Amino acid sequence: MRVSEWQTFFVRVVPGHRVASGLNQDPRFPGGTLRMQWPHFLERGLDLARFYPGTMNVSLAPRRYCVQTPRYTFRAVRWHPVAPAEDFSFLDVRALRKGRDPVEGFIYYPHPETKPEHFQKDDILELLLPFLDNVPYGTLLQLEVPREQLRVE
Repeated sequence: MRVSEWQTFFVRVVPGHRVASGLNQDPRFPGGTLRMQWPHFLERGLDLARFYPGTMNVSLAPRRYCVQTPRYTFRAVRWHPVAPAEDFSFLDVRALRKGRDPVEGFIYYPHPETKPEHFQKDDILELLLPFLDNVPYGTLLQLEVPREQLRVE
């Protein structure tokens, strides 16, 4: 996909549900939801092995976002033995921290209309990135996202 123009905005790192990483210890999701989902994304052509197996939640409040044309969208992914199938999209993102090199990854977007639980507020983005050290809650990040993939309002 050719990216025509990147938009830049600031976000703040916030706590999440800790389900994607498995840190909430929910026995329904051993090792976290992402570890359970990744083989299904891989068989559809998206290899996420270079990323930390958890999401970094960031808030762009008071702004909101609208997903436009993601890099990848996978429909009806049946990743759990008893949960219903879900739709997922992935959008390109670059995260920048002061004094550090940019880090490339994806915005991980489980479609709310197919997601059974653990909903996010409409100002929260979930980032899939390589492991980053020393990023406590409250850290301000600058994100770059292609305009055609995400609209920030």
